[in-house]
Amino acid sequence: MLTKKRFLSLLVFTAAAYLVLKLTTVGWNFLAPSYPAGHATATSPEDLRRTVTHLAVEIGARDVFRNNRPRLRRTEDYISGRLRAAGYKVEVQEYPSAGTFARNIIASKPGSARPGESVLVGAHYDTYDNPGADDNASGVACLLELAEYASKKSFGRTVTFAAFANEEPPFFKTAGMGSAVYARAALERRDDIKAVLILEMTGYFTEERLSQRYPPLIGPFMPGRGNFIAQVSNFASRGLAGEADKAFRAATPLPLRTVSLPEFVPGVDYSDHRDFWKAGYKAVMFTDTSFYRNRHYHKDSDLPDTLNYAYMAAFADGMKGVLGALAGPGEPVQPRTKK
Repeated sequence: MLTKKRFLSLLVFTAAAYLVLKLTTVGWNFLAPSYPAGHATATSPEDLRRTVTHLAVEIGARDVFRNNRPRLRRTEDYISGRLRAAGYKVEVQEYPSAGTFARNIIASKPGSARPGESVLVGAHYDTYDNPGADDNASGVACLLELAEYASKKSFGRTVTFAAFANEEPPFFKTAGMGSAVYARAALERRDDIKAVLILEMTGYFTEERLSQRYPPLIGPFMPGRGNFIAQVSNFASRGLAGEADKAFRAATPLPLRTVSLPEFVPGVDYSDHRDFWKAGYKAVMFTDTSFYRNRHYHKDSDLPDTLNYAYMAAFADGMKGVLGALAGPGEPVQPRTKK
């Protein structure tokens, strides 16, 4: 029988446990480094802003459902056009969805030394019936920046860029995700994908104290300010995460936090990388931590002016370093000789 004393003890214990868990959802490390103000980036912040503004404002909410479908098609055309302008041959992976078709947009640069091995960079371009400046026009802007950068470089491995459809609900964690369709097809083809880099919300940064939250028990080990990019992996991909971490830090002073966590931790598998994990590929997600930081998540207020393009450009610089390290150097480009 539960006595009054035992009931009170249980109540106090429960309240204390709740308080401890709540406190551990806030970052405790307030001495973590900041991004140096005024640092010059190779990537243009204004170019990223223009891409985000075009997607989030000039196009707007984009998904396969009837009201937003025309805007989704405009987004597909825009991404395809940017890739073609950079010199890529664009492939469209189309599949049935919601009474119409969803489309993954894919472009590859063949490797000069090991073309059968590949590095995949991916980002979803649909939204949750909102402008989606951070979620995920920011990821698409960085994807296109990396693709344009890669078009002028030579790599040992093939580099593939994929803009995925249907990451958002109601497709999230279903076979209808664009990344799930892509990963299944890659597995059937036995594609030798050595690394998958998913760009998921990469533009929201702040130096404010107490601006960063985490799943329970993680906060004591992490920064209290949302001024960093996070690289998230499962345990099977921690080797890839380590390689990417080293290359990123060598390419930019933007703070990076790399974590390898069990997939059941809330947020760890909340994007397209989860489908590549299921297919057995090594994959990581680069993110500004989504709803753990950005209060505009899945709201009409997710607009371009909420993003920090200086930090976002530094992130793109870091990813160029990661891409170069993972894809490896290609054969040197021979200068043309006059006949």
